[in-house]
Amino acid sequence: MTVDSSPEAQPESPPQSSLGTAAARNLATTTKSAPQMQEITSRWLLRTLPWVETKGGAYRVNRRLTYTVGDGRVEFIQDGAGVRVIPRELGELALLSGFDDVEVLTAIADRCVQRDFRAGETLVERGAPAEQIHLIAHGRINQTSVGKYGDEVAVAVLADGDHFGENALLDADARWDYTATAETGGTLLTLSRADFAAVLSSAPVLQSHIRQFSALPQQRQNRHGEAEIAMSAGHTGEAALPGAFVDYELKPREYELSVAQTVLRIHTRVADLYNGPMNQTEEQLRLTIEALRERQEYELVNNREFGLLHNADFKQRIQPHSGPPTPDDLDELLCRRRGTKVFLAHPKTIAAIGRELNSRGLYPDHVDLGGQQVPAWRGVPILPCGKIPITKEKTSSIIAMRTGEENQGVIGLRQTGLPDEYEPGLSVRFMGISEQAIMSYLVSTYYSAAVLVPDALGVLENVQIARTR
Repeated sequence: MTVDSSPEAQPESPPQSSLGTAAARNLATTTKSAPQMQEITSRWLLRTLPWVETKGGAYRVNRRLTYTVGDGRVEFIQDGAGVRVIPRELGELALLSGFDDVEVLTAIADRCVQRDFRAGETLVERGAPAEQIHLIAHGRINQTSVGKYGDEVAVAVLADGDHFGENALLDADARWDYTATAETGGTLLTLSRADFAAVLSSAPVLQSHIRQFSALPQQRQNRHGEAEIAMSAGHTGEAALPGAFVDYELKPREYELSVAQTVLRIHTRVADLYNGPMNQTEEQLRLTIEALRERQEYELVNNREFGLLHNADFKQRIQPHSGPPTPDDLDELLCRRRGTKVFLAHPKTIAAIGRELNSRGLYPDHVDLGGQQVPAWRGVPILPCGKIPITKEKTSSIIAMRTGEENQGVIGLRQTGLPDEYEPGLSVRFMGISEQAIMSYLVSTYYSAAVLVPDALGVLENVQIARTR
């Protein structure tokens, strides 16, 4: 049996007897949403920072005079597989802090010997003679020692730019009081006591510097390196009281307000004819301001001048003990400062924290923050911040900070009362209409951030966030 499929055999569609939907929509009012934007995030950093009015466009952080020296990281030059230390970077060592004779520093740098190490290799043994300083160019090194009850305890985790064994350069009887083991493969440079002594013997200017350095500990200071305030306590009778004054830094740091700007352009025909039911100028301005606020938060995290990641004190930067962000790492980050108000981490890092907690049978607390339940550790909220970068090795950082001027914490800086101010610290200025009938608006926001004392901000660096099998 065959079926005739010719056009003549197809049944005819009935004629249209009512108005079609396509034509009817031409007369209908469409229900529509406001313009949407995928770039908008929660911007917790901007919401949690206390904003301080900054008149004159700059904020000066006055601190007590500090004698702490040489707590920085050493930088290197990589030439293929070879690594050399930058001579001036040797000034980051406490022993050479403030020493600026480039010729002598170069002679010391030339005597540094490269050493490549592999994961699991023991670099120094506890109790062995210490005869050289080690400068870590790349890799992670774990320092361990013996605890009070004979068990092995962790001392520190060192990474790129750190160094250890500096006391070996001048002390002929120095011995290692810890064992250093490589957690990853890497490269370090070593400088022996003999090589340093050879340079020292031929450089009178370095000898003079070493003598001055040896006199530094005579300057009384507290455990934070600040000039000590002399006082007496527990005395009786008419004891003579010591005189005291609080010395200040002579050149305190000033934070100048940064700026993010853009020019918003709108054709007058669009603004005149297509303004209903939504104001085109207002919607364009709303989305532009959202983009500026996103850029503002990115700069507060990553800017090399005032960004949080670059302004954390070196003593407040720690390394995870095993790679992933464990509860022990979060506790160590917490103990570095009083009154930590908030953790900031990339959402993927927060997921890694959750995995580590779950693997140990732990579950994070939740706290109420502005009517929203957020995860917390030890009562400190862990807030997402997608502006914290993730490296190609799938590592990231966790920021912990104390906030507020009254707490000597981290503060945001802005200036209000700007001409044509649209929001606090943000102005929208009309720039005129061009010959092409295009209106222009200059949209500007001014901001910065300041760390009032070093322990207000801490960073857990090189956190492994990739899922392990």
